[in-house]
Amino acid sequence: MSEAKPMNEVNSDQMPQTFYQNIRGFFIDVGQLTRFTGRFFKEVFVPRYEFNEVIRQCYIVGYKSLPLVSITGFIMGLVLTIQARPTMEEFGAVSMIPGMIAISIVREIGPVITALICAGKTGSSIGAELASMKVTEQIDAMEVSGINPFKYIVITRILACTLMIPVLVVFSDTVALFGGYIGDNIKGQISLQLFASDVINTLFFKDVFPAFIKTFFFGFAIGLIGCYKGYNSNSGTEGVGISANSAVVIGSLLIFIIDMVAVQLTSLFQ
Repeated sequence: MSEAKPMNEVNSDQMPQTFYQNIRGFFIDVGQLTRFTGRFFKEVFVPRYEFNEVIRQCYIVGYKSLPLVSITGFIMGLVLTIQARPTMEEFGAVSMIPGMIAISIVREIGPVITALICAGKTGSSIGAELASMKVTEQIDAMEVSGINPFKYIVITRILACTLMIPVLVVFSDTVALFGGYIGDNIKGQISLQLFASDVINTLFFKDVFPAFIKTFFFGFAIGLIGCYKGYNSNSGTEGVGISANSAVVIGSLLIFIIDMVAVQLTSLFQ
């Protein structure tokens, strides 16, 4: 009879194989995502255009996210102001609070936090919805009916996210600045007109424009990952949860990567 291998020897043999499989799976996933992205750009400009579905998805992605984005933005501006005030008082720079809050929110905190909120809400919703359609064979039914499912359910959702995330970010920034005004008046006293004047005088084109442009890439990444994970779900009903979870995780990671690249590119032109 052959002797059984010790447990630690078995584990040591399996570790390199598992690591290789993970690396191989990562590159396969990257390749499939690249093909998926290429198919999007190939078909987005080809008729037939699903304008009604794009508008419906914009309503779902944008309008139905307003309450969550509003609450998050208001708390973000309020907490940032309250936390910053004691430090600014130590240096006698209380009058600079509106400008500091404006730059912090508009440049970085507003776009990133809002995009992360949308990745959690919209990205998971898209991933779960498309995975459910895949499991229940609705996508196959569309192909049998002569409808291009990629154009109807993928392109429309990616376009809606790309268009609506910037709008949500602008709205969130505005609400956050109002929250900052409320926070500044908790222990101090400043008029809304003076607060708005300080904000406007502090912000420049180089602060607003790059921050606004990168939100389009945030929205594209959220929609692309959510659609990719849902459209390529293969694990039955279990795949619905996996698609929703991975859409949030990978979408959030891409947001940070895009933000890092955007900051580096912006710094080159300043």
